[in-house]
Amino acid sequence: MPSDSIDIRYVATLARLALTDEEIAIFGRQLGDLLGHVNALAELDTASVAATAQVVESRNVVRDDAPRPCLDRERVLAAAPQRQGAFFRVPRIIAE
Repeated sequence: MPSDSIDIRYVATLARLALTDEEIAIFGRQLGDLLGHVNALAELDTASVAATAQVVESRNVVRDDAPRPCLDRERVLAAAPQRQGAFFRVPRIIAE
């Protein structure tokens, strides 16, 4: 897809960018180059490449699921600016 078919000024307006004519010309050339590279990649034969091919080996990293001690509820609530019973009290953010 050539960059001539993309209206750089319109895309800049959608992105709320105020571009000069010089910037539009520069970005138009850059977009054309980028789309040229994408078209070159589209022409490659990928039929023999597995869909899950990775550049870097993918593996799961897991740790032992060991219980860890929790903080004491009363100690935590004692540090709260406001509390209501066994809960934190926070300001209402939704209008009634």
